[in-house]
Amino acid sequence: MGLDLVLVAPNANPPVCKIMDLGKYKYELKKKAKEAKKKQKIILVKELRLRPKIEEHDYKVKLKHAREFIEEGNKVRVVLRFKGREIAHSEAGLELLKRFANDLSDIAIVEKEPEPDGMNTFMVLAPKPSK
Repeated sequence: MGLDLVLVAPNANPPVCKIMDLGKYKYELKKKAKEAKKKQKIILVKELRLRPKIEEHDYKVKLKHAREFIEEGNKVRVVLRFKGREIAHSEAGLELLKRFANDLSDIAIVEKEPEPDGMNTFMVLAPKPSK
């Protein structure tokens, strides 16, 4: 009849086999995989760079950009960069990052707490899970 014996569920007890056209079966599996991939949401990690002595207007612009990224469903990695002797006042930088997270607390959660790494401090914000 031109059909093949196809093992459909090898992990079942007993294993399940069907008599069908193998080419058609492979095509159906590929089609289902493509459809599942199309429905996936790709989450990107966007990065914003701040300085400890940022002016208020610049801060609000960065906050607006972060809000847009989070509303699109992306994560935001906030990098606070210190130059020269600014690292001696790293607690002021941590306060800035906490303020940033607090200003976005209505739509985002802190996925990774502020973490110093040399002359930089990193923090990752993620969109709040929808209820």
